[in-house]
Amino acid sequence: MEKLDLNNKAFYNNREVSWVGFNRRVIEEAFDKKNPLLERLKFLAIASSNADEFFMVRVGGLKDQVAMNFNEPENKTQLTPTEQLVAIDAANRENVKLQYEQYKALIQELEGYQVFFKAIDELSPENYQIIEQKFNFEILPTLTPLGIDAYRPFPKLSNKSLNIFVDVETDAGEKKSAIVQIPALLNRIIQLENGERTIFVLLEDVINHFIDKLFFGYKVIRTFTFRITRNADLTIHEDGAEDLLIEIEKFLKKRKSGAAVRLEIDTRHDTSINGSFLMNELEIEARDIYKLDGPLDLTMLFQLAGMIEKKYPQLAFKPFEAAPPKYLNGGNVYEEAQKHDIFFHHPYESFQPIVDFIKQASEDPNTLAIKQTLYRVSSDSPIIDALKNAAEAGKQVTVLVELKARFDEENNVHWARMLEEAGCHVIYGMTHLKTHSKITLVVKKEGDEVVPYVHLGTGNYNDKTAKIYTDMGIITTNKEIGQDAMNFFNYLSGYSEKPTYKKLHVAPFEIRDEFVEHINQEIDFHKEFGNGLIIAKMNSLTDKTVIKKLYEASQAGVKVKLIIRGICCLRPGIPGISENIRVISIVGRFLEHSRIYYFYHNGEEKMYLSSADMMTRNMIKRVEILFPILDPKIVNELKEILELQLNDNQKAREQDASGVYHYVRNNQNAVNSQEELVNQAENYKRTLVKPKVTEPQPVMSKRAKLLGFVRNRLKK
Repeated sequence: MEKLDLNNKAFYNNREVSWVGFNRRVIEEAFDKKNPLLERLKFLAIASSNADEFFMVRVGGLKDQVAMNFNEPENKTQLTPTEQLVAIDAANRENVKLQYEQYKALIQELEGYQVFFKAIDELSPENYQIIEQKFNFEILPTLTPLGIDAYRPFPKLSNKSLNIFVDVETDAGEKKSAIVQIPALLNRIIQLENGERTIFVLLEDVINHFIDKLFFGYKVIRTFTFRITRNADLTIHEDGAEDLLIEIEKFLKKRKSGAAVRLEIDTRHDTSINGSFLMNELEIEARDIYKLDGPLDLTMLFQLAGMIEKKYPQLAFKPFEAAPPKYLNGGNVYEEAQKHDIFFHHPYESFQPIVDFIKQASEDPNTLAIKQTLYRVSSDSPIIDALKNAAEAGKQVTVLVELKARFDEENNVHWARMLEEAGCHVIYGMTHLKTHSKITLVVKKEGDEVVPYVHLGTGNYNDKTAKIYTDMGIITTNKEIGQDAMNFFNYLSGYSEKPTYKKLHVAPFEIRDEFVEHINQEIDFHKEFGNGLIIAKMNSLTDKTVIKKLYEASQAGVKVKLIIRGICCLRPGIPGISENIRVISIVGRFLEHSRIYYFYHNGEEKMYLSSADMMTRNMIKRVEILFPILDPKIVNELKEILELQLNDNQKAREQDASGVYHYVRNNQNAVNSQEELVNQAENYKRTLVKPKVTEPQPVMSKRAKLLGFVRNRLKK
């Protein structure tokens, strides 16, 4: 075979453009009528939230590179930072167009349920009066007009805040400009009733309508709402920092005032707005401006859907309550872990046993130590409470709180301080590396033996996101994994060389080396036996070293099946390169978050779960854990889950050789993998409900019936 150059840029997708393609798949879910109406609105909100973070981080980072005259192309598609910004702009504008077209369609569809969005001048006289009173007594006192002139410079506006730009004129014809920031603490959506109709108006529309009350003696000649997205991809100065927690707090203050990377303008009431004044003040380019024929920041649709759902619950997904984990057998987590490894699959199975795992350890007098990594936790985490209680009870509690978890820094600073005050040993990770691994170690004294119990997972210790993210984990008492866990925590908290692990594989570097080794082995097995198979499920695939190895496996004839929700820089189906690789993406009710890696190895199957994607940043710049599944029963269950997802023809899209995704459509029975897993969980719950047993009534003989009849007659 002619050896083809695997560095050819035509064989790859650009990382950033691939992400924009993923967000398009999220928007497309708002078009799928198999999703309830309010859920379709939420998908538009999710897409807006995704885009905000993308601009703050990825676009912000590229703009920094351009500003520093860094013009090196990235290593796959060979696009320079400027070329990437141009490509992002083209793809994202298509997304936004699609998003707002569908927003209008769904708002119109709500009218069939007597739910209406109205402009202020469209309200009935009664509702108009209510809104005017609300403005005068509740809204107006909170507003502050900020004039712009020689004595009042252009204000430093908050990231993602809504603002109103105002042009006013004096009687003498002198024109001035001002900005009114919309208070974030006021409800953006205002609900009114008009008979059977439910009416919604937006806060910014109310302020725009009555804004002349802020400029007494001036004539308001134009207003429009705008929103700035700022660069949040700032550097945390770790080197030389005496206390990383204090450094993070300084960083958070800086991020609020990062350079502008995007300007959104609401043009519903004036399509002639060009935004040139703001463009100059914010020092942005024309391609950074989005003129939108609709309200800004569609994340407000989360709130809207919640308000409507109270009246029309049938317009949302049917509520789903997670099943108890099958592998617990209804027993105590510690007693069951002594017998066998326990497998968890969230959100189909409850996250509560993970909370109980830590809570029970905190209360058990035989617990000697609890050690845990925390990346993102909920705002009122029961796990934090359990760790505090354990420390206050005198147990050794060590918690690694990752202060650099993007957009959770402030939350994690708060938890770190609280845990320290309770007596926990709190560490903040490692210099220049984020600790993204999900591991808990509980050490107990049981008789004369010290027993380590280890929980390893693919997702965060977050009881809230565990209801909407698909994640997996195990609790094990395997002695080698227990020893590895102890070495892992000692390495993070003290001073020692990186341990040699027996069962775990720990990034940086080791996880990628393990993947490469397994792919090489699969190629060798295939050459000998002709049955090579690799199946991998992850959030994103970007690492060029791994991609090239997968191309080599495909060229050797190994079947490679990839389930990748988000970014995928690999292109499948290229003749001579990747024709044996299939890539699907599943976007549905739950966010696919688990990472599963399977290598057939001629029947000597290797199955792993991990906190890491096949991304360079995960495998080189983070502390991650790849852990083996040793129980054949759990391996078989994971294979069944992978097969189910590979057969999905309702929510799966397949990538073609040009990098474009299309819904999987075939003649097979309809398979929605997430829906099927929900049904399996519901069926399992039904098996746990014991049928009521009615006590059999005693059968009376004819003689007894006759005697009873006689007695009754005598009483009468």
